[in-house]
Amino acid sequence: MRKRILGVVALSAALVAGAGGLTACGSSDSGSDSKTITYWASNQGSSIQNDKDVLGPELKKFTKQTGIKVKLQVIGWNDLLNKITTATTSGQGPDVVNIGNTWSASLQATGAFVDFDKSHMDKIGGQDKFLATSMSSTGAAGKTPTSVPLYGLSYGLFYNKKMFADAGIKNPPASWQELVSDAKKLTKPGGKQYGITLAGASYTENAHFAFIFGQQQGGTFFDKSDKPTFNTPQNVKAVQQYIDLISKDKVATPASAEHTTTMDAVSDFTGGKAAMLLGQNNTGTTIQANGMKTSDYAVAPIPVLTPLPAGGKKINSHVAGINIAAFKGGNETGAMKFIKFMTSAKEQVILDKAYQALPVTAEAAKDPAFQTPRTRCSSTYWRTPRRRCR
Repeated sequence: MRKRILGVVALSAALVAGAGGLTACGSSDSGSDSKTITYWASNQGSSIQNDKDVLGPELKKFTKQTGIKVKLQVIGWNDLLNKITTATTSGQGPDVVNIGNTWSASLQATGAFVDFDKSHMDKIGGQDKFLATSMSSTGAAGKTPTSVPLYGLSYGLFYNKKMFADAGIKNPPASWQELVSDAKKLTKPGGKQYGITLAGASYTENAHFAFIFGQQQGGTFFDKSDKPTFNTPQNVKAVQQYIDLISKDKVATPASAEHTTTMDAVSDFTGGKAAMLLGQNNTGTTIQANGMKTSDYAVAPIPVLTPLPAGGKKINSHVAGINIAAFKGGNETGAMKFIKFMTSAKEQVILDKAYQALPVTAEAAKDPAFQTPRTRCSSTYWRTPRRRCR
């Protein structure tokens, strides 16, 4: 089990490091014309159908405003990266695509995507409309971005309020050590209830937590000459910290090692098998779709090691989120109009409310919908004190 999760973490690193060797496609034309664009959307909601229900009305608005029809395909996270990388070499991709923002630099290296230079930025409303934090993960440092932010996300600790109360735990853990201690109190004999559940077979989740805990441990994935340093003592401790929840402490559901998505882990959480869950803020859509009321759970920042090791940083999330990009060789005019529409303040409010995501533009961030204690506490854009999020 331990080797399996370590292998998945290593695979995620290899994907990021190796994607730069891909060649750019000459055309991403998949049958679209000047009045049609194809759009690959990532699965953001509780299901593929939920995404179609959320996006459908908005795409109709876009068509009414511009006369451009949108051919929508919603793709699950298990398949999205493979489909995108295949499209960069085959030339059979969409006009517009959603990407995980942690993929932005490696996909940029393929040369398959439109550069968002000043000319293209002006077409979508200008770079200044985006929050600086969101723009920080749109490509390699020092290079012209090849994607722009669409949905902002941040990690948090979801916990079952009744299970905590039944175990005599009054507050969410304020340190990683407290998390492990609380998880042991919440784990019952016989396997009926565990302290926490994980998406342990998800290479994206494993890579994210390897980074977050690596920062806490004082590690870095690259040295000053940009050579990978994945196996430093700090980074090894970071991965060990995560998998110990299953292998050593035995406070995570055994199924955690098999969960390929956070949605799988949510089933443990909403089914009463686990009291805690590490997830991004949009996890709430799936929790509620599974029938759990918002009053039944709360969210707190992911705890940090206390005290921090030498060189450790008080980091409990990375700049998570979804970007949107345009393939070269397709309906670029239509793509730019669509990206402008999707990143407009009005659409940001509508879509982020539906997906429980965070706005990526300054104007949308001012909307009252994103000024709640829970949203502010889970956000990487508002640096709030550690506290319980209601």
